[in-house]
Amino acid sequence: MNIIVCLKIAPDPEDLQIGSDGSVSTTHAGWTIGSFDLPALEAGVRLTEMYGGKVIALSVGPSAINQSKVRKDILSRGAEELVLVVDEALQDASTAETARVLATAIQKIENVQLVLFGEGSADLYFQQTGVQVGERLGWVSLNAIRDIRVIEADKLQVQRVLEQEIQVIEVPLPAALSVTSDICEPRLASMREILRASRKPVLEWSLADLGIESLPASVEILAVQAPPRTARRGIILDGSVEEAATMLVNILKKDGVL
Repeated sequence: MNIIVCLKIAPDPEDLQIGSDGSVSTTHAGWTIGSFDLPALEAGVRLTEMYGGKVIALSVGPSAINQSKVRKDILSRGAEELVLVVDEALQDASTAETARVLATAIQKIENVQLVLFGEGSADLYFQQTGVQVGERLGWVSLNAIRDIRVIEADKLQVQRVLEQEIQVIEVPLPAALSVTSDICEPRLASMREILRASRKPVLEWSLADLGIESLPASVEILAVQAPPRTARRGIILDGSVEEAATMLVNILKKDGVL
């Protein structure tokens, strides 16, 4: 079973700079795989290890996503190939346009039975792209998936997390599934896999390669503002655990938290 895992490569949250006015700057941030996508990549690799096939990683974005460090990080985690669709017009693309580009790229890659997504992107976390890609492809599309098992060559059994219950669903292939972050623990790449990553194929496509002439002007997104900083109150609660807990509850009630 050949699996495409779609990854959002975004500025590293650890490198964000907060201005005195609360503005958030990514100017000096490195780019990295979104943390919500790492479990999806691991889930895809585990499925191919159990049932055969290969994982192809796919990402779209501006030229900043095509960095050797990012490529090696993806390919050392089990993906056998990496496809990047690079165009500056994708810098602030909407989820609809991102889904359009991803779906077109998936159609260009042959013999794919399953596409996996993280539960949301690392930057805006809209949780829409995966289901939109599935709709564009005309495939079964589900989100909130926490377990995937192959029961037949063309059928999966998945567990889907709802508010108060777990659905167990049989899903025909091909399918597009968005997985939860607790589907599995992402692996740490071994030195052998890191060295092997440099020999794996990387394809770079443009929008023109996909037959997409242009994208509509991006919808302006409101600037992200960090919450105001507040000084710690530094209250020390002495006494036994029970006494400290009682004092804490009283303080929270007085402040209107409880």
